[in-house]
Amino acid sequence: MNFGLDRLVDLLKAAGEPTRLRLLELLAAGDLTVTDLTEILGQSQPRISRHLKLLAEADLVDRYQEGAWAYFRLKQEGDGAGFVRQLLLTTEEADPVLTRDRDRLAAVKRARAEKAQAYFSRNASEWDELRRLHVNDADVEAALLALIGEEPVEALLDLGTGTGRILQLFSEHYRRAVGIDASRDMLAVARSNLDKAGVMAATVRHGDILNLPLDAGDYDLVTVHQVLHFLEQPELALAEAVRMLRPGGRLAIIDLAPHELEYLREEHAHVRLGFSHGVMEDWLARFGLTVENVVDLPPADGQGKGVTVTIWLARNRSDVTAAASQEAIALTGSR
Repeated sequence: MNFGLDRLVDLLKAAGEPTRLRLLELLAAGDLTVTDLTEILGQSQPRISRHLKLLAEADLVDRYQEGAWAYFRLKQEGDGAGFVRQLLLTTEEADPVLTRDRDRLAAVKRARAEKAQAYFSRNASEWDELRRLHVNDADVEAALLALIGEEPVEALLDLGTGTGRILQLFSEHYRRAVGIDASRDMLAVARSNLDKAGVMAATVRHGDILNLPLDAGDYDLVTVHQVLHFLEQPELALAEAVRMLRPGGRLAIIDLAPHELEYLREEHAHVRLGFSHGVMEDWLARFGLTVENVVDLPPADGQGKGVTVTIWLARNRSDVTAAASQEAIALTGSR
């Protein structure tokens, strides 16, 4: 890394203060709120907020809103991110102040995990029932991993991330990742799971998958796992997913094949009873994607009583112009 004099001085000023250095150390371990940081450091909220503001102005931390809560995270990209990573490598592992901070951080994460587990337990019976309808999750994950293959993934976006399972599954494949979900309870579960798995390169955020709070064209892999059948107009979500893809980027869709289990509408809020190959491939073609592979995974019981899971893998054609992409999105009215 090479910095101009002014930039280097700004970085040193931002990081060269005890509380701010402690904040950088804590935020390197995951997303935290001002309340979390106040509890860990034992300092007032205005003081913590002021230090975070200075770090954000130096482009060392990111801030994002989730309802009434603001979350902070160590910057993942840019020269400042590299500077902080190198700086934190020089801290003494056994320093008593930093050790105490880590212990308090662990307590905050334990409380977060307990809250998330309580929510998960309340809904576990419903999820278990749905799982029994189709092929084992491990088989779906294995098929998805095989389809994605060894092609490098710089940035992953998981839409409808739920428990964050996809972020964990691909944690050794990407350099950075974001999971989006509309349920704050599920985001709590996902954060807890990422903490337990030690996945630091991924973050989860509250958002509407029909109107994503992210920069377009920033991801080379977007996944949509068991989400589309809950939507009145799933093609709108696909258009938004395509908007996030880089040229040549890939979209992986995991959802249900057509079925006749009508009770899923009333009891589990399914709007669509699965998707045929033809319908999905037509949507993807409209948005400038080429389907590279389709895999059908029959139900585990083998008796035709369950539901087949289908995985579609499509690529954003590099010859699609920006104008054509905008026209595809305009067809759906998502923008």
